[in-house]
Amino acid sequence: MKILFIGGTGTISMAASLLALENGHDLFLLNRGHRNETLLNKATFLNSDINDEANVNRLLEGKHFDCVVDFIAYDPKDIERDYRYFKGRCGQYIFISSASAYQKPPRTTLITEETPLENPYWEYSRKKIDCENLLREYGAAGFPFTIVRPSHTYDERKVPTAIHGHKGSYQILKRMQEGKPIILFDNGESLWTLTHSRDFAKGLLSLFGNPLAIGQAFHITSDEALSWNEIYRAMAEVLNVEFRPFYVPLDKLVSSSLYDLRGTLLGDKAYSLRFDNAKLKKVCPDFVAAISYRHGIKETVENILSHPELQTLDPEFEVWCDEAIRNGTIG
Repeated sequence: MKILFIGGTGTISMAASLLALENGHDLFLLNRGHRNETLLNKATFLNSDINDEANVNRLLEGKHFDCVVDFIAYDPKDIERDYRYFKGRCGQYIFISSASAYQKPPRTTLITEETPLENPYWEYSRKKIDCENLLREYGAAGFPFTIVRPSHTYDERKVPTAIHGHKGSYQILKRMQEGKPIILFDNGESLWTLTHSRDFAKGLLSLFGNPLAIGQAFHITSDEALSWNEIYRAMAEVLNVEFRPFYVPLDKLVSSSLYDLRGTLLGDKAYSLRFDNAKLKKVCPDFVAAISYRHGIKETVENILSHPELQTLDPEFEVWCDEAIRNGTIG
């Protein structure tokens, strides 16, 4: 198949790019050239800012794709733009939405694709919902769309965290190595689902060219649910250090003036949730999320420790954590 990824080198999308190439697809990447070196001599690059419409139209001239996947659409204006680009130019357009769009607070712990979309806490999620609604309008006019809702997906470059600063997740590992406490909300026992990017990639590619996927929405997640205590303890075990949690009531955390924890916690991570993947498995019977968190996090932590360029320090977050723990408050 002739595939176009908008983006294609991020936490979720790099694994999909590599798997598409491994499966023999003719892969094009439309992006600004960041991290493309991994895919050199394998994919075809259309280097441009996606919003430079004159240049993008020039790059797309005469091209038709079996499937287009936009990993970096966050606003209805992005969907409007893509519709202008790809109406009549693709057999299937896949929008990467977010499982955070599902109703918050949830009325049930088991999430299906029929769970209502509503998130009063996080603008990011509300915009994803607006994108989905606009796509359905285009679909009614014959545009062949599919919606995919990933939940918390991680790869070999970043550890998954409940709370982190503006510069990534490495500071959490560094705090563990130094024997410092790690901030968690409430008692750390709420359940959360983490999905490795390679498993997500398998689910995504199984939808390519699938007529049963047109006009439909799917989430793609692991079936494994772990408490946040278990998630962090597994990291500590890989580091061979003690896990030292510092629990802060959720309401205190979401009052932080430095980080948008109201959105990322009340709008996403604060609830015990499980995802029912029955709809995806019915359409793609061979799909299974095979990478357990314990296996995946060992690979991730070891990869970060062996690559200094992934060890981005976050002094602001470090100070925030230390002051919060010392004072027992969140500022």
